[in-house]
Amino acid sequence: MKVSNMMAYVGVIGLIVLGVVMTKTNPTQVEYEEYAEQRLTSYLKTNVCKKTPKILENLIRFNCKKIVDSARPQVRELIAENTERQDFVIFSIYRTDLSLNSVTPGVNLDSLLPSTPGYQFETLGAFDQFYTYKAEQL
Repeated sequence: MKVSNMMAYVGVIGLIVLGVVMTKTNPTQVEYEEYAEQRLTSYLKTNVCKKTPKILENLIRFNCKKIVDSARPQVRELIAENTERQDFVIFSIYRTDLSLNSVTPGVNLDSLLPSTPGYQFETLGAFDQFYTYKAEQL
């Protein structure tokens, strides 16, 4: 057998093995929701809660981080309802659109709070990992 034929066989077998591994490690929608919930609540705690005035927290015994923790089930539901998954067998792409309109269906809150931004995220899922490659404010 020629060396070039043998290398071609090894290459084909390697691609097949890689495809099987990628298929087995393509994350599910539920795994994405867990990932996105953790990332979003972490973001809220580290960025949004720090902007809450301390006087407000002291006046009404408002603890932003505790409120974020208690809202985790609603955050997860919000993510689940506003995420579209494209499954390519060996990897998946998740598109999540979050805005105040997605929180209250049928009510246009943009007219009440026009400065409240929406966000769009795109995430690649492969090898049991997630890679958010697009996060933009709408």
